Amino acid sequence: MIKKIYANGKDEIDFLENLKKRSGETNKKVEQVVNEIIENVKANGDKAVNDYTLKFDGSLPQYYEVPQDVINDALDEADEDFVNALLNSMENVADFHNRQREQGFMTSKDNGVMLGQRVRGLERVGLYVPGGTAAYPSSVIMNAVPAKIAGVKEIIMVTPPLKDGTPNKDILVAAAICGVDRIFLTGGAQAVAALAYGTESIPKVDKIVGPGNIYVATAKKLLYGQVDIDMIAGPSEILVMADETADPKFVAAYLMSQAEHDRLASSILLTTSEEIADKTIEELERQMQYLSRKDIIEASLTDYGMIIVCDCPHCAVELANAIAPEHLEVLMKNPTEYIGKLDNAGSVFLGNYASEPLGDYYAGPNHVLPTSGTARFFSPLSVSSFIKRSSYIYYTEEALREAKDDIVLIAEREGLTAHANAIKVRFE
Repeated sequence: MIKKIYANGKDEIDFLENLKKRSGETNKKVEQVVNEIIENVKANGDKAVNDYTLKFDGSLPQYYEVPQDVINDALDEADEDFVNALLNSMENVADFHNRQREQGFMTSKDNGVMLGQRVRGLERVGLYVPGGTAAYPSSVIMNAVPAKIAGVKEIIMVTPPLKDGTPNKDILVAAAICGVDRIFLTGGAQAVAALAYGTESIPKVDKIVGPGNIYVATAKKLLYGQVDIDMIAGPSEILVMADETADPKFVAAYLMSQAEHDRLASSILLTTSEEIADKTIEELERQMQYLSRKDIIEASLTDYGMIIVCDCPHCAVELANAIAPEHLEVLMKNPTEYIGKLDNAGSVFLGNYASEPLGDYYAGPNHVLPTSGTARFFSPLSVSSFIKRSSYIYYTEEALREAKDDIVLIAEREGLTAHANAIKVRFE
């Protein structure tokens, strides 16, 4: 079960060092396997993809690319309440992400100089969506909606088939309402490689987004540079900050909502109240008995969970910023006063009624968040993740004449005489 320690400058540091071991260097054996898959797909295209599908899944799907009528049928036959829930979620996500739109600009000066920046969406994006029992239609919404808002021209989805060779219908429904353009039934590292290099059937994309297992994550890491990616996602994590006003029932529920993802998931409570710490442990033991993934929750809390009792709110804030969690729940007396203090977190949830699943499914902000402490320098997936920028420059002859001496001086100081010459030659 989860342990309790006191923030004393040593014990919490030891815990954080142990936490880092979850997301250590990529397993070398996995990397070797993935490298072989990538090279095979690069050389042999669809044949390699199908060979790996046979090898890992035992059979080929009913179709490689999902026909449009199959997608339409899935939407027509879907439960109306489920469709409406997805539509409501998509509306909230679209409303939030529409506010992230970025505009280009142009500025001119009196001497005729024009400078500007052009912003446009990527041409084509690949969306990896896990299938089978780990099928998350919410991930389709969180990835496809900002891509569409950014102006991406084509979204290509890859998703593993079910054991009977058919697609997961919930995934098809989400794809249909989000406007995904094409769907291919393939998964694993071979699907990522196919998106990165293109095959006879699967188009080459500019960026690959979406969650996956260690083979998918490793393939994305190895192919970065050939193609852009969203991020290398590590195990899920949540940090709860709570004072004496918090409800231990809520605290325990929040901690377990992430612990059920994975035995490597991390759930941490920072509290200024020892009473809340002790009652949370009681609540964890009570609530866990009724949950379907009890064994996973217990293993996660035992190995990578912790309750840390802090001397004061300021100490809790400092520790939270050091941990830089994926999800950060603030159950403090005045939660909104911490907005400007919590600098390192993927997403911050304020108060008793902004629970983490609200962000996962419905509120609007993206649920694709930096993990493993990378919230110190990475941001959540957004509209900006799907755009590219380029600048442009126009100078008149007179404007360049005014600037030439400075440019030549800097170029020659750097030893780049051809650079300097490219300016000088215009005025000889």
